[in-house]
Amino acid sequence: MEMSLQLNCKTVFPYRGGDCVSGVLPRRHSVTFTSGYICSPCKAGWGVSFFRASADFSRKRQQKKVPVARTKGTAGKGFVPSKKSTRVKKGDTLTSVVSEVSGGDKKQTVDVNVDADKEGELEFSQEEKFEAVDRIDEIVRDVGELSLLDETAGELLLLDESNEANISVIDEDDEVLELRKEEIPYNGGVGIVEGSSEEGLFDRARIDENVKETDTDGEITEEAVEESSSAADDRINEEAARLLKLELEANQRRQEIERIAEEKLSQGMKLFVYPPVVKPDQDIELFLNKNLSTLSEEPDILIMGAFNDWKWKSFSIRLNKSDLKGDWWSCQLYVPKEAYKVDFVFFNEQNVYDNNDQKDFCIPVDGGMDALAFEDFLLEEKRKELEELAWAQAERERQAEEQRRMEADRAAKEEDRARAKAEVGRMRETLPQLLKNAVKSIDNVWYIEPSEFKGNELIRLYYNRSSGPLANANEIWIHGGHNNWKYGLSIVERLVKSVLKGGEWWYADVVVPDQALVLDWVFADGPPKKAVVYDNNRKQDFHAIVPMAIPDEQYWVEEEQQIYRKFQEERRLREEAIRAKAGKTAQMKAETKERTLKRFLLSQKHIVFTDPLDVQAGSTVTVFYNPSNTNLNGKPEVWFRCSFNRWSHRNGPLPPQRMLPAENGTHVKASVKVPLDAYMMDFVFSESEHGGVFDNKFGMDYHIPVFGGIVKEPPLHIIHIAVEMAPIAKVGGLGDVVTSLSRAVQDLNHNVDIILPKYDCLNLSNHHWHAWLPMQVKDFDYHKSYSWGGTEIKVWHGKVEGLSVYFLEPQNGFFQVGCVYGRGNDGERFGFFCHAALEFLLQSGFHPDIIHCHDWSSAPAAWLFKDNYAHYGLSKARVVFTIHNLEFGAHSIGKAMAHADKATTVSPTYSREIAGNPLIAPHLHKFHGIINGIDPDIWDPYNDKFIPESYSSKNVVEGKRASKEALQQRLSLKKADLPLVGIITRLTHQKGIHLIKHAIWRTLERGGQVVLLGSAPDPRIQNDFVNLANELHSAHHDRARLCLAYDEPLSHLIYAGADFILVPSIFEPCGLTQLTAMRYGSVPVVRKTGGLYDTVFDVDHDKDRAQAQGLEPNGFSFDGADTGGVDYALNRAISAWYEGRDWFNSLCKRVMEQDWSWNRPALDYLELYHAARKAE
Repeated sequence: MEMSLQLNCKTVFPYRGGDCVSGVLPRRHSVTFTSGYICSPCKAGWGVSFFRASADFSRKRQQKKVPVARTKGTAGKGFVPSKKSTRVKKGDTLTSVVSEVSGGDKKQTVDVNVDADKEGELEFSQEEKFEAVDRIDEIVRDVGELSLLDETAGELLLLDESNEANISVIDEDDEVLELRKEEIPYNGGVGIVEGSSEEGLFDRARIDENVKETDTDGEITEEAVEESSSAADDRINEEAARLLKLELEANQRRQEIERIAEEKLSQGMKLFVYPPVVKPDQDIELFLNKNLSTLSEEPDILIMGAFNDWKWKSFSIRLNKSDLKGDWWSCQLYVPKEAYKVDFVFFNEQNVYDNNDQKDFCIPVDGGMDALAFEDFLLEEKRKELEELAWAQAERERQAEEQRRMEADRAAKEEDRARAKAEVGRMRETLPQLLKNAVKSIDNVWYIEPSEFKGNELIRLYYNRSSGPLANANEIWIHGGHNNWKYGLSIVERLVKSVLKGGEWWYADVVVPDQALVLDWVFADGPPKKAVVYDNNRKQDFHAIVPMAIPDEQYWVEEEQQIYRKFQEERRLREEAIRAKAGKTAQMKAETKERTLKRFLLSQKHIVFTDPLDVQAGSTVTVFYNPSNTNLNGKPEVWFRCSFNRWSHRNGPLPPQRMLPAENGTHVKASVKVPLDAYMMDFVFSESEHGGVFDNKFGMDYHIPVFGGIVKEPPLHIIHIAVEMAPIAKVGGLGDVVTSLSRAVQDLNHNVDIILPKYDCLNLSNHHWHAWLPMQVKDFDYHKSYSWGGTEIKVWHGKVEGLSVYFLEPQNGFFQVGCVYGRGNDGERFGFFCHAALEFLLQSGFHPDIIHCHDWSSAPAAWLFKDNYAHYGLSKARVVFTIHNLEFGAHSIGKAMAHADKATTVSPTYSREIAGNPLIAPHLHKFHGIINGIDPDIWDPYNDKFIPESYSSKNVVEGKRASKEALQQRLSLKKADLPLVGIITRLTHQKGIHLIKHAIWRTLERGGQVVLLGSAPDPRIQNDFVNLANELHSAHHDRARLCLAYDEPLSHLIYAGADFILVPSIFEPCGLTQLTAMRYGSVPVVRKTGGLYDTVFDVDHDKDRAQAQGLEPNGFSFDGADTGGVDYALNRAISAWYEGRDWFNSLCKRVMEQDWSWNRPALDYLELYHAARKAE
C-alpha cells in the first residue's frame, strides 16, 4: 500500500510557523518516512513519504544504513553541527542532534542507521554528525511520556513547535526511518496518509497549513509560534477524545448485539436487527441464525428485498458469518429516508428460499413516511419522470422536425433549381420571338433617349399623349416590366410634360432593370390599382429592345441564378405565411377551447361550482353546493361524498363529509385534498351521513376534470354504426354529426371507429365540396372478408377526416343501388347492415366500451346487440342511441329506446318537446338532450378557400365586407352597402317555407338584399320557388337572387357575406345553419323551437337566459308560426343594422367569438358514455 505526504516549511522547520503533524503509524509494520521541503531563503528541502510493508523483523537483522541527501553548505536555522553518533534504546527518550546547514549547491549525506542486531537502537551518522535537542518535556504535556508501551507497536510523532525532532521508537523491529534531504519545490499543500483498517490505525493523517505573520527576514514571531502550538494541542486533544468515544461506542454496540443474539437464540428466533428500532436514513445490521433457517445446509446466503411493500429500491446483499455465539450471519443495510417498512427474503443465490413461510420478512421503520405519504412521494417521483420523458419526447420530435425541415429544404432547393433551369430554357426558346416583337421606337408615339443603353442605366422615355386613348388624361403613368413581364411590375413612374419637345410629348426617367433584354410597359391615367384608362398598344403592350444587352452563356447563367433566388424568396414568404397562419389558427382554437371549458365548468354554477375553478392535482379544492335548486332543498343537512377517477381511485371513496354554510348564505361548502394521480373528481350529495335521499344529477353523478395529474384518463373505445358520414356519404345533418362528434371525441384522446356500408355511390375521390382535400378516403384498402346471413361480406378500411372507417360490402347487392336512401326495402337493407356490423365486431375480436347507433337506420343495432351479442362475446359494450329526427322510423326508434343503455337527442329543448311521445315517455330516466356542434375546421373563415379574404373576430367587419362584395359580384347584385339576408335550407314545410317567402318580401320592402340557396325534394315546392325566383329576378334583379340547386362553395360565401341568416323552422331538433352563421359572424334570425331556442338568445329578451349559460345575447328570435312573428324579429334586426352600425358590428364580433363547435358537446357525450358503462 503506497502512501505519500508532502510536508511544508512549518512541518520541518517549526519556528517558521504553522501546525504540527502528528499521527499514529501502523503497528507491526515497517514504515519508511521521507519528507520533502523547500524554504526560501535557506532553500533547504525535505521529502517525506510512507509505505506500508509486512516484512517480519522478529529475527536479528544486519545493520542497515538509510541515506538522506541534502544540499551542502551553510546549515539552516535549527540545526547544530555535531560529530556524535546517537543510539536510541528501547525505553529511552530520543535526543535529536541537529546540525546547522546553510543553503548551497554542495550535497551532504546524513545516514540514519537501524541496527537490527541491537534492539531498540537508531544510529544517525554523517560526515558532520548532528544531535537532536531533547523536547520530551513539551511532548509529555501533549500526549504523555513517550516510552516503550508495547514491544510490538511503534509510533512516530513529528512535532514542529521548535527546532527539535523527537522520535520514540516503541518497537525496534517495526520501524525504518529514512530522511532524505533534497532540493524540491515548496507546494504548501496537504498530503493524505491512507492507513490500514487494523485496530489502532488512523484512517488518514492530515496536515493543515496555517501561515502566520513573519518579519522582513522571514522569521516566525513568538506569538505565531504560541498560537500554532495551542492550535496543535487542541487538535490533538479533540482527536484523542473522538477516538476514545468511538472505541466506547463500538464496545457498547458489541455488548448490546451479543446480548440480543443470546436472547433471540434462547427464544428460538432466527432474526434480529440492530439497532432494534429501525429509523429512516440509517445504516442497520441484520442478523440471521443459519441453524434455524431453511438455508442451514447452504454455503452461501443472500438477502433479497425492497422497501415499502416491495415498491421502493430493491437490494440484494451477501451475508457473512459473524463471530457471535451461535451460527449468526449478518449484513449491513442502508434504510432510505423514504422507507416505512423493509421487506425481504433470504436465498442461496439459486432456488432455495427462506421467505417466512411464504409471508416474507418485514421490519417496520419508525419515524418516517407513512404509506399514504409514500404514495404521494411516488406520485411526485412519477410526475418528475413523466416530465423528463415528455421533455425527451419533445426534444426527439423537435430534432425529427428539424431533420424533416432540412430534408424538405434540400428538396425544395433542388426543385427550385430545376424550375429555374426550365424557365431559362423556355426564355432562350422564346427570345427570338420576343426580340422580333420589340422595337426601338414607334413614330409619333414613343421613343427613348439615348438610343443605345443597357441594364442599370438611366434612360428617358418619351410618349405622345395625343397618339392614343390618354389624349385627355390629366396624369400619365408608365406601368412597366421587362423580359415579357417575367418579373411582374418593376417600373412605375409618373410622366411629366416636356417643355423642350413641345406639343403633347411627355416623358419619364426610368432605370433599366438589370438583366433586361426587352422592356415591357403600358401607359395609364393613374398609378397601379387607381388607373381607369390605359394605352396598351391595342392590347399588345409596348415592347422596346435593350440594344446593348446581348445575351451570352454567362448572361443565361446569371439569369438562371436570379430566377432561382426569386423562386427561393417566393417559397420562403409563402412558407412563412403558412406557418404564421397555422400558428394563429392553433392559438385561436386553443383560446376557444379554454373559454369553452370555463363555460362548461360554470354551466352548473347555480347548483355546484369549485374554488378554484380549475381543479389542480395535489391541491386543496372547495366545493360549493346550492341545495335549494335540487331535490335536497329544505334538508337540514347536506353530506358530501367524493372520490376520484370515475370512482375508481386507489384510495376508494373518501369518508362522507358534512357540508358547512358558505359565506354567501345560499351555498354550503366542503374542502378536499386532490391526489396527484387524479384526472377526474367525482361526487354526489346526500341528506345524511348514511345516505337517504341523494342528488346524483339524475344518475349521471357530478364530475369535474382535474388538471396537472400524473395519470391520464384511460381511453374509451367507441364504435359508431351509421349509414351516413360526411363528406363521403352525406345526405343530411346525420352525416355531419357522425364525423364531427367522432373527431371531437378522438381529439380528447379516445379511440373511435366507424362502421359504414360501402355504397357504390361513395364519394371516394376529390370531386366533392371539400375541393381542397387531396382525397376523401386515405389509405383505402381491402381488410378482410367474412360470412354471415348466407352471404360473403368484404370489409375495406380507410381514413376519413382522420377517422378509422370500416366499410362493409355484402355481396348480396344491398348497397349497390346508386343511393343511400330511397329504395323500397331500406328497412331490410339497413337491418342487414346492423346485424353484419355486430357480427364483424364479434368475429374480429373487438371489445368496445360503447356502441353508438343513430336514428331509425341503425336503430336495429340496439336490440340485435342485446338479444344476440351482449352475452356472447361483446359483454363489455354498452349501447347509446341518438334520435336525430323523430319524424322518420318511429317504430324502430321506439324499440331502440327500450334496449339502449342511454339515449339522447340533439338538443335539450327538442328532448322536452318529444318527451310526451309514447315511444319516449317510458324511458325518460335514460333520455338526455345534447346540443349538436359544427366542425370548426370545415367551417372556418380564417382558412376558408371559398371566400375572398380570410378573417377572424378581430377583423370581422373588413372580412365580411369583402365577402359581401364578392357575393354581390358573383350573383350580379347591386354593389352597395345594404343589409343582406341569407337563407340556406332544404325547402320543406318543416323549414317554414311560407315564412321564408314572407321574409324575402319584407327584406326587399326594407331596402335590403336577399339571397336564397336551397332545393326542394318535393317537385311541387321546387316549381313554386322557381316561379318565385323568376318574379323576383324580374322585379328586383339587383337585390334578390334565388339559387335553387345546392352549391357548397356558394354556401360558404353566403355565410360570410350575409349580415343575417334566417332560420324560421316550424320544428328543428337541433339545426346547424344558425351555428355555422355565427361562426362566420352572421347574426341569426330564428323561430324559438328545438335547438334554435337552445343556441340563439334574443338581444332584447334573453339576457338572463344567456347569462345562465355563460353567454351573451347573439341574435333575434320570435314565437309563433305566422308572418307577424317573423316580421317582429326581422324588422328589429334590419333596423339595428341601419340605426346602429357600430353596435351591430360589435354583435357580429360577439357571435363569432362564441364556440358552437363540438368542444362542449363532446364533453357531454363522454359523461353520457361513462354513465352508460355504469348502467346495469
